[in-house]
Amino acid sequence: MTTLTAVKRVPIETLVSKLRALPPSAFDQTGQIQTLLAEFPVDEASLTPYLTWNKQHYTRNLIDKTDLYELLAICWEVGQFSSVHNHQDQNCWMAAPIGSLRVENYHLEFQDTAAGTCRLTASNTVEMSPANPCAVDPKQPVHRVVNPREANQRAVSLHVYSRPFDSCMVYSPDQGTCGDVKLHYNTVFGKPANQ
Repeated sequence: MTTLTAVKRVPIETLVSKLRALPPSAFDQTGQIQTLLAEFPVDEASLTPYLTWNKQHYTRNLIDKTDLYELLAICWEVGQFSSVHNHQDQNCWMAAPIGSLRVENYHLEFQDTAAGTCRLTASNTVEMSPANPCAVDPKQPVHRVVNPREANQRAVSLHVYSRPFDSCMVYSPDQGTCGDVKLHYNTVFGKPANQ
């Protein structure tokens, strides 16, 4: 019989200080930061100043930003999901301190950005939970995040992007179309963003 030990959760400020202490090389590969997210799961209460909710769409809330990375809390109502998208050739790590989310990955078979056409096939799915942070595969970066309706609870994911970016390619697997979309924050450092 195996006994699971509870992992002590840390305030968001601890994770920020750990990220800021990393050398630039840590952001070039996925392993070190994924391990950091597993070793320092974030306490839910410390995220309260950064959490905003919208019944129509998930929210993007900036917690910290440097030249190397940006850290966001993304808030998901029950059943919300992102578009299928990439991260403009930047690395991405995700952890879910609240709830459980599904990351659905896709294989990009063809893309013509000038024509706005593409062809994708679903490849695999990863469950993201407080105990299971994940990294986007740099070789297969197209994915979407889903807060499954059957989970019947709000969820929050923390996303570390390296380097920061302000647009991404969004795909419609059913329509075979793609296009660049500008990104925005709902809040910046706990205050409403000027949109």
